[in-house]
Amino acid sequence: MSEGNSKSGKQWVLLAAGSKGWDNYRHQANVCHAYQIVHKTGIPDEQIVVMMYDDIVDNIQNPHKGEIINIPDGPNVYKGVLKDYTGKDVSSENFLAILSGNKQNGLRKVIKSGKKDTIFVYLSDHGNVGIFAFPHSTLYAADLIDTVTEMAKNNQFAKMVIYISSCCSGSMLSGLPGNVEVYGVSSCQPHESSCACFLDSTRHTYLNDEFSYNWMLHTEKNILKKTTFHDQFIYLKQKVESSTSCEYGEKEVSLQPIGTFLLNPTSSVREADLASFREIKVTHVTPTHDVPLKILESKIQAETDSRKKNSLKRQHEELQANQNKITEAVAEIHKLLKESGLVAGGCQLQQPHVSSPSFSLTRVRELKDVAEHFRMTCFNWHDEEFEFALSQMDIFAQLCEWGVTTQSIKDAITIVSSRFKP
Repeated sequence: MSEGNSKSGKQWVLLAAGSKGWDNYRHQANVCHAYQIVHKTGIPDEQIVVMMYDDIVDNIQNPHKGEIINIPDGPNVYKGVLKDYTGKDVSSENFLAILSGNKQNGLRKVIKSGKKDTIFVYLSDHGNVGIFAFPHSTLYAADLIDTVTEMAKNNQFAKMVIYISSCCSGSMLSGLPGNVEVYGVSSCQPHESSCACFLDSTRHTYLNDEFSYNWMLHTEKNILKKTTFHDQFIYLKQKVESSTSCEYGEKEVSLQPIGTFLLNPTSSVREADLASFREIKVTHVTPTHDVPLKILESKIQAETDSRKKNSLKRQHEELQANQNKITEAVAEIHKLLKESGLVAGGCQLQQPHVSSPSFSLTRVRELKDVAEHFRMTCFNWHDEEFEFALSQMDIFAQLCEWGVTTQSIKDAITIVSSRFKP
């Protein structure tokens, strides 16, 4: 048993990649690398839960079968990784059950934490306002906050730290109550895009994202018994240039040494041996919603066969057309509500991924209701061709914040979907 602190609490770790598919390579690479870190620091495997779809390592597009890397020419981070939940078991429902220690759904491995224990959670995938996507389901901010709050009420942990890397990840954590021992760090502000990095010219996919690269690098190169989460947050504020890392919840928790959560004090590991990759310049920084197009452009540029090149160009055109259709459909929904007099004249719509919006997210449950209706009625963002639909959730968040009723928004979605639904 590892002791998380002087009071003999256990250290629990939950790592989840919420995506599938080759274009999303970086999310599973991130989680594999995070596992390698906590494994090397001596956290026992029985206190680590890893969720990843596991469709990358032997993917037909992988030129290096059996290998996943997280930086250019980096080490294989897949070797030895835990695969506690894979495929369709990687779901938002299972994530919340695992985190809260609920085995009622037949789950074989969960976080069995108690009042003296620490929990570190890392999530990597796509998201938007109030949303973190899993391969076939959606984790909403309201459900995450409710689960964490209930766990605190039930004394299921001493302290918890949550890191989320996704677009608009700040919106997943902004509702954390200040009176529980939970500290959250997001890759970006509540209405801001996260950015991928390291576009590999042979794999034709992105290997990492700027936020994840930097928090793992900082963890590996510092003395975890002395370096605090606050130290790491300051580092992230300096190093992550494409988005604004944010902190939420109980700031006192950030003063804890990272080792309180991620270093087994009984382990013989030397922290100088932790580093699995060197520090390099971050390249190919790309907003998440542009990633699929950039990957296709990389493939088109590298392809020498004229027929295959033309096929890739058609895929690029179709993807761009799909994105345009989604944007147009959401604009029509807003227009319909405005023409119906349901949107006040003074309400000025801000386009997605505005870094400093003039509204805050307070109607998280209303947004969940509207978003699910849009996903089921119009464009299901769990389908690879419609992932772009997630980028439009800012619009629905604003409509909810303006006081437009959920039923009115859902009615408008239903009307417009008849013209745009695939």
